[in-house]
Amino acid sequence: MEAVEITSASQEDAEAILHLQHEAYQSEARLYNDWNIPPLTQTMAQFLVELRANLVLKAVSGSALLGSVRARNDNGVVHIGRLIVAPAAQRRGIGGSLLRAVETHFANARCFELFTGTQSEGNIRLYRKHGYEVAHEKNLSPGIALVFMRKLNEHP
Repeated sequence: MEAVEITSASQEDAEAILHLQHEAYQSEARLYNDWNIPPLTQTMAQFLVELRANLVLKAVSGSALLGSVRARNDNGVVHIGRLIVAPAAQRRGIGGSLLRAVETHFANARCFELFTGTQSEGNIRLYRKHGYEVAHEKNLSPGIALVFMRKLNEHP
């Protein structure tokens, strides 16, 4: 496999990223038995608004899109979301590389925050491995709860 390069995404990447997002979130939909989660119902118009308002990074190898992540800095708190990796490329360090790239981009932030479902053990394991700790949980419905995780920046 070729080296993975992480760069800023552009509007030309929007269709491929949104397609990968729908592919990557199928496992979450199955886990929670809910195919109406926001990453699966997001439209291209909604994604283009996010692309203009947030840092959107992509991970590529050659011409293949392998992952993406979004982040925005809100007064020193960087909110990270929609960290996705192509199912066939998971467990190769791409998710961790995308997290580190966000942290590097926002090197002066006070902290980094993200969330995932409480049943998404692989995601939680990845975030813990990279220094994120559980801050709190929030119930969305009887069967779905989110865990919010935070990492303080050691060098703001």
